[in-house]
Amino acid sequence: MKMRTAALAMLAAGLMSACATGPDRKPGDPLEPMNRVIFNVNDKVDTAVAVPIAKGYQKVTPQPIRQAISNFFSNIGDLDNLANSLLQLHITEAAETLMRFTMNTVFGIGGLLDFATPAGLPKHRQDFGLTLGRWGVPSGPYLVLPLFGPSSFRDSIGFAVDFRFNPIHYLDWEPRTALYGVQFVSVRSDLLGATNLLQQAALDKYSFVRDAYTQQRRALLRGAGAPAQALPDYGDSEDSGAEPGAPASGAAPAGVPMYTDPGAGGAPAGGGNDSAPALPNNSDPDSSSGGNSKGGAAAPDYSDPGEAAPATAAPQ
Repeated sequence: MKMRTAALAMLAAGLMSACATGPDRKPGDPLEPMNRVIFNVNDKVDTAVAVPIAKGYQKVTPQPIRQAISNFFSNIGDLDNLANSLLQLHITEAAETLMRFTMNTVFGIGGLLDFATPAGLPKHRQDFGLTLGRWGVPSGPYLVLPLFGPSSFRDSIGFAVDFRFNPIHYLDWEPRTALYGVQFVSVRSDLLGATNLLQQAALDKYSFVRDAYTQQRRALLRGAGAPAQALPDYGDSEDSGAEPGAPASGAAPAGVPMYTDPGAGGAPAGGGNDSAPALPNNSDPDSSSGGNSKGGAAAPDYSDPGEAAPATAAPQ
């Protein structure tokens, strides 16, 4: 009965869009006029009711207790993550989520303490909207739900299904209402910092929230299970024997300047040539090449030209 009511409400919202949409509607958001009205109402209710309650909750509740409450509801949410990971055939994620839920439930006093994250078990956030997207169901137009905020036609259906996966839903009316209330206050308290950032950074809060939500859902949809992209190859395409990213043989690494000796015929200094470049000849052009029986270059004469050469002693 409740599912039928939700479906009728969504159908009514779609029929209302015929009057709500205008000629300036944007792709992906044909219901923008209606969405803006619901967004403004949600924002006023949030500012007048939810934010003061969340701030009061932060003031009267110590941080360790707030963290324990957040861990408790996060641990319950792992049951929904487990079910959707199995529906998406992500067996590894499902196994990790099951181990995470078991560890936190047994050793974390029902999930109040998070032992799984320090143990190396990551939290995989899944929902039925992502499951539908994995199997090719399009997201449909962007939709703002009363009190629940940004969504889409596909995610709205997924939200109704995820609601059934929550074990709190099957409790009696009184504990169910109390737990849902505590969960709402805990989640809203954790988002106070994001609200302040939104008010400071966004000129149009509606467009900012819409674009952020749409990009996040797209990233989550193609994030899990996507193959890792190969690193770009910056190697020399002419040097097929070198590894990707390695400089060609005999060439200086990229970004290192080439210092050549003007007298070496343009060969780079230390560029891998076995023969050393020729040294400049500093010998006296007037001196004879005698005295070097090997035919090598004579040593340069640095004596004073005006000073007479010393006489050699006559042989005895």
